[in-house]
Amino acid sequence: MPATNFSESVSATLSDGVLIVTIDNAPVNATSAHVRAGLMSALDHAEGDSGIVGLVITGAGKTFVGGADIREFGKPPVEPHLPDVLNHIEAFSKPVVAAVNGAALGGGCEIALACHGRVAGQTAVFGLPEVKLGIVPGAGGTQRLPRLIGTPAAIDLIGSGRTVKSKEAVALGLADRAADDVVAAATTLARELAGTPLCRTGELAVKADDAATIEAASAKILGKARGQAAPSEALRLVKLAATVSLVEGLAEERATFLRLRDSEEAAALRHVFFAERAAGKVAGLEAVTPRKIETIGIVGTGLMGSGIAVASLNGGYRVIGVEQTEEAADKGRARIVGMLERDLKSGRLDAAGLADRVERLTVTANAQELAAADLVIEAVFDDLTVKTELFQRLDAIVRKDAILATNTSYLNPDTIAAATEHPERVVGLHFFSPANIMRMVEVVNCAQTAPDVLASAVAVAKRLGKLPIVCGVIEGFIGNSIFSAYRREAEFMLEDGALPNEIDAALEAYGFPMGCFAVFDLAGLEIAWARRKRQAATRDPCERYVVIPDRLCEAGRFGQKTGRGWYAYPEGKRTVDPEVTALIEAARAEKGISPRKLGADEIVARLLKAMTDEGQKLLDGGIAARPSDIDLVLINGYGFPSHKGGPMFAAGRR
Repeated sequence: MPATNFSESVSATLSDGVLIVTIDNAPVNATSAHVRAGLMSALDHAEGDSGIVGLVITGAGKTFVGGADIREFGKPPVEPHLPDVLNHIEAFSKPVVAAVNGAALGGGCEIALACHGRVAGQTAVFGLPEVKLGIVPGAGGTQRLPRLIGTPAAIDLIGSGRTVKSKEAVALGLADRAADDVVAAATTLARELAGTPLCRTGELAVKADDAATIEAASAKILGKARGQAAPSEALRLVKLAATVSLVEGLAEERATFLRLRDSEEAAALRHVFFAERAAGKVAGLEAVTPRKIETIGIVGTGLMGSGIAVASLNGGYRVIGVEQTEEAADKGRARIVGMLERDLKSGRLDAAGLADRVERLTVTANAQELAAADLVIEAVFDDLTVKTELFQRLDAIVRKDAILATNTSYLNPDTIAAATEHPERVVGLHFFSPANIMRMVEVVNCAQTAPDVLASAVAVAKRLGKLPIVCGVIEGFIGNSIFSAYRREAEFMLEDGALPNEIDAALEAYGFPMGCFAVFDLAGLEIAWARRKRQAATRDPCERYVVIPDRLCEAGRFGQKTGRGWYAYPEGKRTVDPEVTALIEAARAEKGISPRKLGADEIVARLLKAMTDEGQKLLDGGIAARPSDIDLVLINGYGFPSHKGGPMFAAGRR
């Protein structure tokens, strides 16, 4: 039977009395106005046809419904509104079953919740990620989900915005069953439900869960919120479902959704969302085809190299790790396998996945094995001579079409490239530690990097699940350039009158997970000290320079690893150290500085200005392509709170 079209994106076919409604709105089957209108028309059609006993709703391609249409963001709403469509589905007289063939996110998950039955395909993914955009579900998610799976589980899913796959969805009760042929199984379920009392999610009573369990789930979410409004509002709405009718709960949910939608927090998170989309569009690479990369070589299997190896294995690549000795190679292999085994223990990896990754891993002391690599990433000591000599040796080993990538944090990759026979194949891939976890990768476009080499580096980073930001060459690239300015301003404030714990407290209140001095202690103070000593001979004597960090290092205070840094760490607990306070006071006295009280607002304002001033220099110099790229680097690499949008965004809102 030919398909019936109900709108430009919704069509249906009849199968033995069941109307199979398909949403086809590429690329993610978003709930655009024509999708909503098409669903309403399909329901009206089924209502008036006695030969139709039930409906199945599914998505075309690999997605069920991926959420709202971003093209409608910020525009006046168009009827029918999604909550009205879902209320119509839930109240429908004939069974409506969701055949969840792929991602059911946001409004897509809410469609499934409103249906009378849900069948999950093997690639199904359910989630209500609205808190990640600074809002709450706006079409019944906070009211229907707890009625279906209970309050603690709903708090977890909605408060965190995390997704669940098919198996977990069935275990939670979010899906009734799983099936390989999801449409066929959903059609069967629709026939089974025909003529029987239907389970309308909104009419279910919320199960009476233990109060302590609910509060524990809430505390877990709030502990990670760091001042964001959306998670706490989401928890309030989920708990409300147990005490009010569906109609009352939906009204409060909608009012909260509209209020949060217009908030600064939501504006910031929308900025981050669109920034990530923009970052994927690199000028000059639109028509460039990346090279085929199947095997990645990694020279150096310390913590950074091992992290890159794990990320590469997770991305499906074969990995050849190279060390200087067989003993070091054995240790490197053990380190990489150990990381994978921890993923197995945590449930992020199954036994088959572990075995597959180990099979694709080679770690050796024979550098000649890198001849098989399509891309070689160096993760050796950050010394120009060491890296340059390594690349010169690699010239004689790897194929002429192989790509060489440096993971340097501060060195000039153009200098490294110039020492090779083929500088056009050299690119920077600056991973952030731990590389198997941190999402950020700065892809450094060197002076002679070929376009297809740059495109290949971006493609590899994406396949690793990273967020690649392309930048030009400058000491520290985007992230460390701004981090250095941020660090410098924080040190100036020590001289001006603030203490490390006061600066850290102001940053944490703003939304950073850790203040800068706590971060310095965590990373260790000796690397920055060594860099300052290298720069001492060329430092402008007229520039303001703070000696306090040097004095700490001279006293053997290198951070947490030594039990003393900007703070003391008795029994591992960070505490204010009077010795550091005295050292700061002495340095002020040497310069004749009369300290004054710096409030939290001034501390944050000065640090933001230092970041944005440096960011503007990077934009003016062509190092960063757009302000939003800078925001993404700081958010994903340095802990800048995403709900503030990044330093460049925040500066524009002041």
